[in-house]
Amino acid sequence: MLEQKIKLADREDVSVFVKAADKCDFDIDISYGRILIDAKSFLGVLGLGFSRELTVTCGGRDENFENVLRKYAVA
Repeated sequence: MLEQKIKLADREDVSVFVKAADKCDFDIDISYGRILIDAKSFLGVLGLGFSRELTVTCGGRDENFENVLRKYAVA
């Protein structure tokens, strides 16, 4: 199981992230505090707001999705 901290700055970042997540055939969750959202839900991820440190948890591995995670990774 892969876990990564990310920040999405605007609606375009959310769109790119969700499209990449949607192409994966495994579960991906994104959380902030006690809120847990399906990362394949555009409105769900958008509802978390921008510039927050979010935690992404993946139930599998996909090279293209991991590249997107690296793009938005928090150090």
